[in-house]
Amino acid sequence: MQRCGGGGAPARTVAVAEVALALGSNLGDRAANLRRAIIYLEREGLSVERISSAWDTPPFPAGQPRFLNAAVAGRTELGPEALLDMVKRCERDLGRKETWRWGPRVIDIDILFYDAIEMETPSLVIPHPQISGRAFVLAPLAEVWEGPLPVLGATAGELLDRVDASDMRRLPGRLL
Repeated sequence: MQRCGGGGAPARTVAVAEVALALGSNLGDRAANLRRAIIYLEREGLSVERISSAWDTPPFPAGQPRFLNAAVAGRTELGPEALLDMVKRCERDLGRKETWRWGPRVIDIDILFYDAIEMETPSLVIPHPQISGRAFVLAPLAEVWEGPLPVLGATAGELLDRVDASDMRRLPGRLL
């Protein structure tokens, strides 16, 4: 918990949650889309502490352009639903158009973890239910999250060793 206050106002206690997000883009300038999303997230309430490399990955499902994927980890005072609202607003503002499920997109952002909570609502499931089977999530996540993943109990690297990551490559350089 963090104590906030100032001036003559009484201090209030604000919860700060540790979160991890996955980002992906397979339309337009994919690297620029990831950078724009990270900047947007920071401006709107996510204190980004770690940014992975960009990973060139095969599309899921097949039959569309390849993706660039990344992960970020940081802290936020937003609650889980407010964070989801902000993430969805980011996607819309950066040009994401609704197509079919898992279709091509300018930007896709998923909340992977929010502290060590487990929750399931019609709009949000935490931790993200498909983390452990997706190399395109695990490879960038391994760069930004040390130690066992919340709720899952294994590291991203350990889970990555169990899936096929043969058609992925880490791009040199930094996103930001």
